[in-house]
Amino acid sequence: MTSNLIDVKGIGPKTLTILNKLGINTYQDLLFYYPFRFEVIVRSDVKQLDQDDHIVIDGHVENIPNVSFFGKRKNRMSFIINTGYNIYNVVIFNRAFLKNNFRIGMPVTVIGKYDKKHSMIVASDIKFSLLPSKPVIEPIYHVTSGISSAQLQKIIDIALNNDFDVTEYIPPYLIDKYKLGAKKEAVIEIHKPTSQSNLKKATNYLKYEELFLFMLKMNYLRQRRSGAIGLKRTVDYDKVKAFIATLPFPLTEDQTKSVEKIYDDLTNEKQMNRLIQGDVGSGKTIVAVIALYINYLSHYQGVLMAPTEILAVQHYDSLKSLLEHTDIKIELLTGKLKASEKKDIYKRLANNDIDILIGTHALFSDDVIYHNLGLVITDEQHRFGVNQRSSLKNKGTTPDILYLSATPIPRTYAIVLYGDMDISSIHTMPRGRKEIITLLKKNSEIKDVLDLMYQELKAHHQIYVIAPLIEESDKSDLENVYEVKEKIDRAFGKICKSAILHGKMSTKEKDEVMKKYQNNEISILISTTVIEVGVDVKNATMMVIFDSYRFGLSQLHQLRGRVGRNDLQSYCVLISDRETERLSVLTKTNDGFKVSEEDFRLRGSGDLFGTRQSGDMHFNLANIKQDFNILLKAREDSEELLNSKDFTTNEEYQNIRELMEKAISIS
Repeated sequence: MTSNLIDVKGIGPKTLTILNKLGINTYQDLLFYYPFRFEVIVRSDVKQLDQDDHIVIDGHVENIPNVSFFGKRKNRMSFIINTGYNIYNVVIFNRAFLKNNFRIGMPVTVIGKYDKKHSMIVASDIKFSLLPSKPVIEPIYHVTSGISSAQLQKIIDIALNNDFDVTEYIPPYLIDKYKLGAKKEAVIEIHKPTSQSNLKKATNYLKYEELFLFMLKMNYLRQRRSGAIGLKRTVDYDKVKAFIATLPFPLTEDQTKSVEKIYDDLTNEKQMNRLIQGDVGSGKTIVAVIALYINYLSHYQGVLMAPTEILAVQHYDSLKSLLEHTDIKIELLTGKLKASEKKDIYKRLANNDIDILIGTHALFSDDVIYHNLGLVITDEQHRFGVNQRSSLKNKGTTPDILYLSATPIPRTYAIVLYGDMDISSIHTMPRGRKEIITLLKKNSEIKDVLDLMYQELKAHHQIYVIAPLIEESDKSDLENVYEVKEKIDRAFGKICKSAILHGKMSTKEKDEVMKKYQNNEISILISTTVIEVGVDVKNATMMVIFDSYRFGLSQLHQLRGRVGRNDLQSYCVLISDRETERLSVLTKTNDGFKVSEEDFRLRGSGDLFGTRQSGDMHFNLANIKQDFNILLKAREDSEELLNSKDFTTNEEYQNIRELMEKAISIS
């Protein structure tokens, strides 16, 4: 059996590098790199087609193609195809490199859009063969620069023709129950479909396996954690209430409930593993501060980890202010500190001279040794990988764990997806906050948008402007940050300063821009979605988002949450000529839970979780929304298996037990 990718025919060093970019690092990765969709190719009945319909047709080439060039590196190739019944002109763009493949009389299949008026086909793809008599199911793969879906398919076909083994994880009794067949057959079928019914059966097997193993992991972790002994604490709740009374604002009902749950968790012998999910600006941070205070009262150290330095600094400043009347010693640890400053923090931390440490991923470096870590809080938990969260958690002896997430998801799904955690949700917003007014504008209404911006600038307020691209692209007419800055400067350059912020800038450059914006030295910040999470500038009252159809509703809601951070009336302007019905949802509600429900209905789970969770939520094939019924069944089956008497002894379950132990070791 071939086990190394480089041994597969057609994979040389260059191709191997490209495959690595796709996350294909092993032979198994290649086998399990499933198509993201399938195209059923069957000859079209031209008599039934209307203008601009999708067409698939085959025939023979009548002439050598003509190629013309235009624009920047763009080209147009045209030729004539004879189907035996009709002659069609075929046009295809940016495929001039195919010209040398053509010969007069050779067979071709053309796929594209039918221009009935001119008896012409605008092709999207050309295959150098005739269609077989029965429909062809063609797998389509996600690819990257340097490799096409067809090339990847050839490589996978070669790998499938070699002798290979796959590990069966689904217990035989469940395979029989659902008539799933064999896994190896399913893997072959999904890459080389023989019929739509066989493909459906293979897809069901592989989806069920993914969701079964995911729920098995969740339930296994929950079982293990429910029995995990945590830290013993004795804390007088009157002291907690006294601290809450010193806060500059009253807690909302949901905040109070969350604090009570956390207090019960921390004073219980079982280890806490709780998720606080709440809308943007709902006050999750103050709940985290109270949790850290309870932890301090029980003489343990606490840690708050943020995904970015900007957010870490904001948390540090916020906690310093809220805890200034206490004796709690707080420090900030980020990557940009001098070596001597880091060394001093390491020493004081180990000597128990620091009560609360706030920072980024620097918190779990090998040099960081805690004296008695009792509470680990991870903000925007989905932005950290499993291994990163695990590294921090393992710095202490069974510390209590609290996750914060500003990406609310429907409770039905949260219960399943975060099945190994207890969940608290904060719906109510702090008093005094005004609802953000969200407006949907077309590009032709840009003058109205500029007028609104001018009114905010006159009031000495600040504005965010979001563009989806960093640089000009030949492939897209989407606005980019540099084009937008030129327009903004033409409109407002005489009355205010603007600046650009994007992910390709260095940390130092980003920090400098954000500092100026926070100090109101910059009135308009033109950015990509790098400001989606954590940026808190209370004087910012307007968010303008170009090409807003490019974003999911939950992501737009996150961006909208960067304004409305004070008692000032704030606005969010969505600019789009497309998908206005979908985007109008945001003009009707500021409730992130309702937005996520609609996003889930329209787009599935992918957008809800933002950045992929490094293994937590990455499925090769399954889709949480579309396959939710399979997920529920997998949850039920996994619980049944874990509760069975022979799960720990039966040899049939050895592969699953090993997989679960691995999950425990990295969770």
